[in-house]
Amino acid sequence: MLEAKNISKNYGSQPAVKNVSFSIQRGEIVGFLGPNGAGKSTTLKLIAGSLPMDSGSVFISGYDLRSDVLKAKSHIGYLPENNPLYDDMYVPEYLDYVAGLYLLDNRKERIAEIIRQTGLQPEAHKKIEQLSKGYRQRVGLAQALIHRPDVLVLDEPLSGLDPNQTDEINRLLLSLHSDKAILFSSHTLSEVASICTRIVLIVRGEIVADLPRNEIEDLEVLFKELTK
Repeated sequence: MLEAKNISKNYGSQPAVKNVSFSIQRGEIVGFLGPNGAGKSTTLKLIAGSLPMDSGSVFISGYDLRSDVLKAKSHIGYLPENNPLYDDMYVPEYLDYVAGLYLLDNRKERIAEIIRQTGLQPEAHKKIEQLSKGYRQRVGLAQALIHRPDVLVLDEPLSGLDPNQTDEINRLLLSLHSDKAILFSSHTLSEVASICTRIVLIVRGEIVADLPRNEIEDLEVLFKELTK
């Protein structure tokens, strides 16, 4: 459902992402692990199409992100690290705006459904600026999910959340993964190890490991060694 082939990005003379390749199939939750500055956010921006690649290719549900960009983007949901939201909008108002961008039919019904799915009901009457960090993350997830994407890309979705909020987001991701390919980044091994089926390790812009969850002890040793 998601395939990245040799994608690269330079900022001037500084390489940020170097020939990164991996794929994710339906039903997988893949953790994209790396220290700060490793190239995680840049890679996710390239995959989501919010940043142009210097080279390589990305396929989303079979659509080439370069040659069929609108089709490809219609099959991906993306939550950036800084979770940009319109603070002066009410939650349903913002979700209606996002649904309109995707030209969704039955928007009212879909907004009510996604509010229930992401647990936003207690705060749905508020403006986004009035929400806690945890509920803002839920709004970010709701906008990424509203068009029913095949692929979900989340950049540090657990950052700044307390343990209860983290557990709630993890439960939501586990409830979604059976019919989606989910990729989410973190700089903390324990965050990705708790729910991921695989972990892809990136260091200095390069993939250095792609291991199943049952090899987590080997990855822990490698992660510590490479991020000294």
